[in-house]
Amino acid sequence: MKTVVVAVLGGLLTLAGIALLVLPGPGFVLIAVGLAVLATRFSWARKPLDYAKDKAQQGMDEVTKSPWRAALALLCALALIALGVLQLAGVDVPLVTTITAVVLVLSGLALIGTLVYAQRRAGCGSRRPARTLLPSSSGRAGRS
Repeated sequence: MKTVVVAVLGGLLTLAGIALLVLPGPGFVLIAVGLAVLATRFSWARKPLDYAKDKAQQGMDEVTKSPWRAALALLCALALIALGVLQLAGVDVPLVTTITAVVLVLSGLALIGTLVYAQRRAGCGSRRPARTLLPSSSGRAGRS
């Protein structure tokens, strides 16, 4: 039963990620998540997972290279959310249905989450290492 649940959930996440390659949203990130779920039960999913993780990382690296790219990505995410919310609020947005509006909002939120994650991850390299309570090589805890 667990294998069936993993197959269905992983398959749906991967298919949604593939759809987001042409729709607005972080497609490779969702593909990586779907393949990660599949890889817990199916060994064949590990190779495409590695590829998807590399592509997702490349995308996150690209957006953190320039503050202009990050700002543009944030602006796009907010526009996606705004279009979806307008349709859901009853404003007739051309070519947008209720299902499309929900996907737009979710894509915008996923993009914002990806941007925050990428910015935090990029910022970790420039910060001082955090203090730790584990003993260091000198035997004293709390010092780095």
